[in-house]
Amino acid sequence: MIPMSLVGVRVEVPTNQPIVLLRENDGQRYLPIFIGSPEASAIVYALQGLGTPRPMTHDLFKSVLDEIGARLSQVVITEMRDSTFYAEIELTRGDGTTRISSRPPDAIALAVRSAEPVPI
Repeated sequence: MIPMSLVGVRVEVPTNQPIVLLRENDGQRYLPIFIGSPEASAIVYALQGLGTPRPMTHDLFKSVLDEIGARLSQVVITEMRDSTFYAEIELTRGDGTTRISSRPPDAIALAVRSAEPVPI
């Protein structure tokens, strides 16, 4: 596994397609993942500390995790198949750990809402 950090959300030129950009913690390689506009907005809002009039889906999921005493312990980009990235979120509650399939931008949007840094 290669630990990565979120660089941010960028727009790919000339298509104007948003990407989430990850960088290896101990290296110089980058991993761009093409994402949709709603996911890009969700990540950027959280990074900039902006609120919305109503909770976004990722805010709701974070509230549910908080309410049940679960914590997002890590995001794992598991594979790329047919030009599509796959991920899992690892949740910890008490002594137990559970992994749940997720789209990478959703996992990252949830991670940036955590009070503590979440490893990617």
